[in-house]
Amino acid sequence: MVCGSILTPAGFVPMGLPLDQMHRRQFLASIGAAVVPATLFAESPARKPDFTLHIAPANIEIAPGKTIRTLAYNGSVPGPLLRMKEGTPVTIEVFNDTGDPEIVHWHGLKIPSAVDGATEEGTPLLAPHGSARYTFTPAPSGTRWYHTHVMAGRDLKRGTYTGQFGFLYIDPRSETGNYDQEIFLALKEFDPYMSSAGPDDDSLDVAYKLFCINGRALGHGDPIRVKQGERILLRILNASATVHRRIAVAGHRFRVIALDGNPVPTPREVQALELGPAERIDAIVEMNQPGVWILGATDDQDREHGMGIVVEYAGQSGEPRWLPPGNEPWDYKLFGNAAKPDSQPGPERIPLVFEKKFAGHHWVDKWTINGKSFPKTDPIRVKTNGRYRLVFDNRSDEAHPVHLHRHTFELAKIAGVPTSGVHKDVVVVGAKSQTEVDLVADDPGLTLFHCHQQMHMDYGFMALMEYS
Repeated sequence: MVCGSILTPAGFVPMGLPLDQMHRRQFLASIGAAVVPATLFAESPARKPDFTLHIAPANIEIAPGKTIRTLAYNGSVPGPLLRMKEGTPVTIEVFNDTGDPEIVHWHGLKIPSAVDGATEEGTPLLAPHGSARYTFTPAPSGTRWYHTHVMAGRDLKRGTYTGQFGFLYIDPRSETGNYDQEIFLALKEFDPYMSSAGPDDDSLDVAYKLFCINGRALGHGDPIRVKQGERILLRILNASATVHRRIAVAGHRFRVIALDGNPVPTPREVQALELGPAERIDAIVEMNQPGVWILGATDDQDREHGMGIVVEYAGQSGEPRWLPPGNEPWDYKLFGNAAKPDSQPGPERIPLVFEKKFAGHHWVDKWTINGKSFPKTDPIRVKTNGRYRLVFDNRSDEAHPVHLHRHTFELAKIAGVPTSGVHKDVVVVGAKSQTEVDLVADDPGLTLFHCHQQMHMDYGFMALMEYS
């Protein structure tokens, strides 16, 4: 398995952030988010945890002569694969072996706010050199992940700019397993720096110098070794803090079977996959083209700087080959059903307008939801078991991977075209475009909604969904 290592079951803001980030302290205090020094929701100190994670500095050799120092889980990038059984309670013990408060978010799980891993929801921060235990029942099944959820601001050695991420897979109660190999692949950039957003925009954005899959640059890690005729199941995660990705595997096609861990109603073959930050795709690749190939970014510069991995057939050798895919557009609707008339009354509509607010030359733009930046954003108010249509109205010139914690939603309309059947927890809302999703509010508790682009989240692109 090409993914780190495997474990099997057995308030405070960093100094140096802009002044506007300090308002977050007051907000955390208002909801009682605290730094906890010891255990959180532990049933018994004598009980052995099912999984153990250590947050600590690690040296990661991405390529010969290119070693980065970052924060990671258990010394690897990605961290260990946490494999769980749907419906079987687990306890995870996390040690913070750093000098700063930290927190771990269990992304895509339907679990209580207190253990979800977001201070805005009330999960306590993990104190420096402290530990905590998190106990929950994993659901729903599928490809999930875990990662830090601290604010970074302009400190590019914090938050999702670091190596603090890993796969969390929840085995369903029954699965056919119609594949020969299962391979987890995490796309990631390192060595970030502040740069101008573009030739016509002197606002600051983040750029990167190093690119990798599973912590190794193209050609400097173990290849994916296959045999002709095999069916390879790829579980792919875009663990980037900020970058959207388009990837392909030369000479082959992907059959997409799940998005964000949720099976799609209409599996389809495509030439390339697109993933915004935090999105996951499960896809089958039929190994029917013997040779040595490259799976990687379609962006030539990023691929040449490391965003790729070699696919090697048994008995084949030579330089890995790259063939660019066609230009077919990525479209969520390909994997859904045509929208059907609903016999029930239509869901209540909740408009959420996304806009960019210029903050000054050579500075970071701020972001608003319905005209306000977090923590001043208005809450999204829902009732238990209510049905809602969230209307994401992106009036900015950037795409946004928006994420709703502790829930999944169904895609209902993309750029005006109806669809149904595709369930996700992150959706990329195109620039100057609208996406509508249907939500059943079935998990009471404070719930965070935000853009998963770290810079956008840090500078205002967040709101809380509140149950009445």
